[in-house]
Amino acid sequence: MSGISKIGNKTKIIAFIAIFAALFAVLRRIPTVPMVGVAGAYFSLSDVAAPIYGAILGPLTGGLSVVLGTFLAMALGRPAPFLGLDFLPATVNVIAIGLLLKRKWGIVVILNAVLLLTFLLHPFTSILVNIPIGETTVTFPFAWLHIVAFVVLISPLGRKAANWVLTLETPNIAKGLAVLAFVGTMMQHLMGNLLYEIIFGQVLQYYSQVEFATVIWPSVFFLYPVERLALIILAVVIGTPLVRVLKKSVFADNSSNTA
Repeated sequence: MSGISKIGNKTKIIAFIAIFAALFAVLRRIPTVPMVGVAGAYFSLSDVAAPIYGAILGPLTGGLSVVLGTFLAMALGRPAPFLGLDFLPATVNVIAIGLLLKRKWGIVVILNAVLLLTFLLHPFTSILVNIPIGETTVTFPFAWLHIVAFVVLISPLGRKAANWVLTLETPNIAKGLAVLAFVGTMMQHLMGNLLYEIIFGQVLQYYSQVEFATVIWPSVFFLYPVERLALIILAVVIGTPLVRVLKKSVFADNSSNTA
């Protein structure tokens, strides 16, 4: 990419979308953990890339890269359990982080609030889950970590995180990216949960409302915090040096590329 600064902006954007879409497609074919209740489906390594794409490419270029990369992965044989809408969760993540780094904080707050409220109001959502502890049962909010992420977003951290990343200093990038990845990854999970309920519960009718309440969500309750934490840690470890290097070189003077 040494000669990339000599290329026109529109050409650069097309080139970046093509390159990062191809990379996303490859990562999407690398499995990590199985999806609960979806035979043969799995989460992929591309979930780690989503917040990094948002930080490096921005909401538009990053979002288009994810959408095209997802469809390319489908064309190459990657299962599409969400009936072709599989691009939505990661795209929400990328757009949210990209907008936060453009200081469009209010838009992300509204988007997060809409996703959270829609999920909580959906008839297949379990607001509370019963957790057996010894001989007793404790009732706990299923979406507790999503609520924490929303609180982080609307707190001063939600704005400071973008400023930390934009300093391009390694310690600041790491802590800023950790906050952004936490918010974006939880928004991605909300979008994925909604698709799961709508498609497998209402459209395909694989699971009933009772099965969601008694089997699916109680199982996911224990898994999703660990799974999301692992994704955030990997995104920070991998993304910190990438953001620093690429923002200081390839994207140093190309703000339009991170539109």
